[in-house]
Order: sequence, then structure tokens, then C-alpha cells
Amino acid sequence: MGASAGPGDHPPVVPGRGPGWAKLAEAVARYVPPAEIDTIYLFRPLKREGREWGTAVVARRATEGGGRLRVYTARYMLVVRGKERGQSRVEVAETGLSPAEVIAQVMQATADRTGDPEPPVAVGAGVWYES
Repeated sequence: MGASAGPGDHPPVVPGRGPGWAKLAEAVARYVPPAEIDTIYLFRPLKREGREWGTAVVARRATEGGGRLRVYTARYMLVVRGKERGQSRVEVAETGLSPAEVIAQVMQATADRTGDPEPPVAVGAGVWYES
């Protein structure tokens, strides 16, 4: 007998999807043209006390820098419960210039250092933007 979805079951969460991520994607597009995005690293969002926090690291192909990528850190906070539901805060900041392989190593090391059992998920720009 196979597993079936019951009335209380939720579909699997797709990394980078949901209202908080949508607000973050909109903010990132103001800083980084989606066509120039190499990789988006999505950290598992945290939910506590009616709020959700999410972080993404965006690697942008640089026109200069000898094959290095521009790195942006993007964060959101979304109120998911209560009378302030739907309010959010979003920030995007350019944080560096680095080779792609170094960025991937730093993402893994960050997950290891914080004790997060799930390293960030590396996705393409298509998770947020149409190609």
C-alpha cells in the first residue's frame, strides 16, 4: 500500500517559493538583472513567533574581475501571523567578489558553522524568474 496525502498533509515545500521569497526576488531584481544571475543559494527559512526569516546569497556574473562573481546577500522578514500579517522587511547588499568554487565552499562552511543540518540549496535564476 502506497503513501497517500491525508487531509492534514502539506505538499513538499519548494526551495525559494512562497510570499517572503517572492518579495525577496522582487528586491533582488532591482539590484541584479535576472539574466546575470549565475547561482542563488537558498538557506532554509526560520519560523518563530509568527515571523519568517529567509536568506539567499546571489552570485552574479561580473563583467570585470577575471571570471569572479559578484556576491549579494539578500534577507527578508515576513510577519505570517497576527494583525501585522503580510508586513515585511527586505534588504539586499553587495558583499564581495569571488570565484564560484569559493562561494560554494563558503556556503557549506556557513551551514556547518551554524549547525544547520541542511546546507543552502543552489538553484538557478529560474526558481524566481522566467527565462
